[in-house]
Amino acid sequence: MTADEPPALELPGLVRDKVAEGRAKARATRARKQAEAEITDHLPVARVLLDLQPAHLDRDFDYAVPASMAGDATPGTRVKVRFAGQDVDGFVLARLEASDHEGRLSPLKRVVSPEPVLVPTVAGLAAALAERYAGTRSDVLRLAVPPRHAAVEKEASADPGQPVAPDPVTVAGAWAGHEPAEAFLRHLGSGGSPRAVWHAAAGTDWALLLAHVVATTLASGRGAVVCVPDGKDVARLSAALDAVLGAGQHATLTADSGPAARYRSFLAISRGAVRVAIGTRAAAFAPVRDLGLVAIWDDGDDMLAEPRAPYPHARETLLLRAEREGAAALVGGFARTVEADQLLRSGWAQEIAPTRALARQRVQVNIAGSSDIDLDRDPLTRASRVPREVHAAIRAALPDGPVLVQTPRRGYAAALACERCRTPARCAVCTGPLRLTGQTTPPACGWCGTEAAQWACPVCAHRGLRAPVLGDARTAEELGRTFPGVRVLTSSGERVLSTVPAGPAIVVATPGAEPVAAEGYAAVVLLDTWLLLGRPDLRTEEEALRRWSDAIALAGPGGRAVVVGDPAHPALQALVRWDQPGFARRESAQRAEAHLPPASRLATISGDPGALDDALTLLAAPASAEVLGPVPVGEDQWRAVVRVPRPEGPALSRALLELQRLRSARKLDPVRVEVDPPTL
Repeated sequence: MTADEPPALELPGLVRDKVAEGRAKARATRARKQAEAEITDHLPVARVLLDLQPAHLDRDFDYAVPASMAGDATPGTRVKVRFAGQDVDGFVLARLEASDHEGRLSPLKRVVSPEPVLVPTVAGLAAALAERYAGTRSDVLRLAVPPRHAAVEKEASADPGQPVAPDPVTVAGAWAGHEPAEAFLRHLGSGGSPRAVWHAAAGTDWALLLAHVVATTLASGRGAVVCVPDGKDVARLSAALDAVLGAGQHATLTADSGPAARYRSFLAISRGAVRVAIGTRAAAFAPVRDLGLVAIWDDGDDMLAEPRAPYPHARETLLLRAEREGAAALVGGFARTVEADQLLRSGWAQEIAPTRALARQRVQVNIAGSSDIDLDRDPLTRASRVPREVHAAIRAALPDGPVLVQTPRRGYAAALACERCRTPARCAVCTGPLRLTGQTTPPACGWCGTEAAQWACPVCAHRGLRAPVLGDARTAEELGRTFPGVRVLTSSGERVLSTVPAGPAIVVATPGAEPVAAEGYAAVVLLDTWLLLGRPDLRTEEEALRRWSDAIALAGPGGRAVVVGDPAHPALQALVRWDQPGFARRESAQRAEAHLPPASRLATISGDPGALDDALTLLAAPASAEVLGPVPVGEDQWRAVVRVPRPEGPALSRALLELQRLRSARKLDPVRVEVDPPTL
């Protein structure tokens, strides 16, 4: 060391140790990263479906599989990858020996979970549905695979043991009177895949009959998926399955059950611990092993239509599964949709229906004022909301059990009008409709809540109000005064009753909120039928008949139903004869003449005027396509309808899917595309 050279820096021992420790950790980190970057020799390529929104990115991407992840990155597992500078979720679809990509593959970043939650059958179904509804596979998989719950994954799925074997005599007795159900069950039990559309007789315990069908499927060594409209129906079907199969033999999939419970049920199905899945529309994707049966109850209920993109219907999802996996199919209900009728007319399915003797003995349906004798007794029958015949029916039925009264509107007085000139009563602040919430409360706006105690008609200055439409609360109040001492219950809105006990009672309910009576209702009354028939919709009459049929079907054996409405209306006539299939056939014929579904396939394109015009310009629709509209459907929102003959439906879906990809790649303003919307 020279005089100009600085002295060597002497580090204290503790600092030297820290430096050495840091260098050791750095070497260990480099070694670990080098080991993680080492690509496995066995099936080194993972084909991944990424969770990406843009439609033009709905394709498979290949990634290299590090040796450290080779054991966990199996088909169906969740992974994280690097894409466009961001961490993106995805599912491994397959492991391959080589990739078609010529460049260097990026490695998987990590395996989120080694649990295979995406089975190949569901992955294929997602691809088929995405093409059918002009959507993306990632959107379908958000509906099919519930979010991960790490704590639940660590739990072992319980083994429920062997299900109770079905008793052929009991099964045949439950289905007696529905023909040819015996042949359907025999074919199903022998391992076959029959397809049927089932029209149930009024008063049928549909949940019990479905449970027997599921038991027959299990006895053949296969699994089953059953979809119902809502949680109330799920609870009823679950109780029936417990009674027929034994506890723990099925799993329920509903959004209301919560993330942990839903994921636990999903894993029990995916792992094969249970082979029966029931639930609402999301259960249609349940990864049941060795699927032998798909069934859906009350397929016309709008709750079975998915409100999220790409808007698939549970019925179409299940029928597509049955076609792809070779499973049996059963579409059931007290009413029949035109789509179910199309399955029969095309020969895809066979009919199961009650005999005329069974249909007659279950319930008797009368329309108030339909005969000359009724009109002689009460000349105002057809003008009265609750005619004398209804009061007589309720009075006669109460000693035998509860009476159900269905009214289409909930609340007290759903709308108000001037008593003199019938001008609708409107709020002076926001022009919203005025409503009554109780017998002693002043009218208030249904939009902003402002009270209008001093309201006067702007046309004639009259201060009197009338209620052209009464809600369930007002109806219950009036019936309570008419039948003093009788318990009156309401079921609507957020307060829906699931069951009511036996004994005298009047239950006032809105459509879809009718509780189940322990021994069936002694009588069922349908009020304000004109209100359901007044909706401006393609399915108005079909939907009204379905809601009426579901209510009357809650009557006990030998019960009576009284309907207040137009005796000449075709839907009410079909209800009296319990001939919902005949009504569906006539409805299908009328729609075919008007080139409406199911004789054709419709798609709606909605958006702001500029985006919609661009979309219609870019759409390469089939030559047979008709474009109807555009028409305004809201503030700055317009909609066009594209219609093609039914055989051209797949071509229209492909054209719409290509339109979505093109607009996504060009980053144009989005439009909403909906294929076969449930309503127009």
